[in-house]
Amino acid sequence: MSNETYENPLITRYASTAMSRLFGAQHKHSTWRRLWVALAEAEAEMGLPVTATQIEELRSQVDNIDFAAAANYERQLRHDVMAHVHAYGDHCPAARPIIHLGATSCFVTDNADLMIFREALELVAKRLAAVIDALGKFALEYRDLPTLGFTHLQPAQPTTVGRRACLWAYDLALDLEEIEHRLDALCARSTKGTTGTQASFLQLFDGDHQKVRQLEQLVAQKMGFSATYAVTGQTYPRKVDAQIVDSLAGIGASAHKAATDLRILAHRKELEEPFEKSQIGSSAMAYKRNPMRSERICGLARFAMSLQSSTSATHATQWMERTLDDSANRRLVIPQAFLAIDAVLILYQNVASGLVVYPKVIARNLREELPFMATENILMAAVAAGGDRQDLHERIRQHSQAAATEVKEHARPNDLVARLQSDPAFAGADIGSAIDPSGLTGRSAEQVDEFLSEVVEPIRTRYPQEASTEELRV
Repeated sequence: MSNETYENPLITRYASTAMSRLFGAQHKHSTWRRLWVALAEAEAEMGLPVTATQIEELRSQVDNIDFAAAANYERQLRHDVMAHVHAYGDHCPAARPIIHLGATSCFVTDNADLMIFREALELVAKRLAAVIDALGKFALEYRDLPTLGFTHLQPAQPTTVGRRACLWAYDLALDLEEIEHRLDALCARSTKGTTGTQASFLQLFDGDHQKVRQLEQLVAQKMGFSATYAVTGQTYPRKVDAQIVDSLAGIGASAHKAATDLRILAHRKELEEPFEKSQIGSSAMAYKRNPMRSERICGLARFAMSLQSSTSATHATQWMERTLDDSANRRLVIPQAFLAIDAVLILYQNVASGLVVYPKVIARNLREELPFMATENILMAAVAAGGDRQDLHERIRQHSQAAATEVKEHARPNDLVARLQSDPAFAGADIGSAIDPSGLTGRSAEQVDEFLSEVVEPIRTRYPQEASTEELRV
């Protein structure tokens, strides 16, 4: 690594080696060569003059890429595909005449991208499943721990810690559905030709349309695809890029939301992300335990979300059969969207697997707001004991306002329960039972059980979890 020039931090600091390699030069250009092998094999099988010796020579050199020679050719030719055709031909002299036969540049560039995107989406799906699994385990452990709920970031009806984790997990489950849909919908461009008309292949097969179609399907199958895009210009539809990056941005939004919740809960001292023994929270304030992993999730997710508009704009400006202004943009945007989300999910799994809960703080925070939350239960209990509902409602209103004044203007504890217990109108009500937090969380615990059974378990079945060996780069 050079210390003199800029290095992409997605590679050097954040993303995994596995995802980085998918978008590396070796994997990309080896995939190009596998496509040239697939084309040669298919053309031979369809009766074109391509020999077994030529195909075997091509196969033997798939991973033996002379990048220096390719760079030298590109300086001369100003064309990256032809540069690699020549570099491949140098190692395959017998096969040189048939490399790229009938194909356009997008035969290798676009088909290789689709194959790499498939691998990258599969890796994203596995990472999503791993985070969902971790959140599921956390939700089960804290399925019935009451905690203060919030709407508008203001105290609301109690929920449980486990049920809140299910909200985070369900966002990711929906994201996983979208990733799986994108994988199912992904097709090959295959041998569509220069502008999508397959004219060059029609010429190779002397006007035999059926053979051209057979070649297209055969090459797609060799690429591992069961279908091809119905119609293309010079490239596969750039709409596909927009759809893929949209799905990645959706993961970013889900992760950002959850990480923001965790940052707020850390501020309230209810929950904390993992904090290592020697970790430093601040260079100046030694006592601090900053939620730096959640903050990094938010920062990386925000970057991935910002890329969403770029692929849509590229799709919108592909005039007629194609313009080349997509090339430089796609080289930047799509790999970095995958790399950023890869990093987000690695961090998210680490955080979800090591969340620290402080039940006593959670109980204290809930207790401070609980009297107001329980007023309806207290009202029902007093009515059941023979009280007048309208009179009791007015008394609760007056006592609640007085208690709120004590809290807000005098910073005193919430004394609403004591006020109600001293009011003779509530003498027959079991106020203690009415303010029991476990009776105020509705079906939260049961909903956790149902969510784990109906949503999380099927995901665990599809994606069996292995012990993570991914190094956390923070």
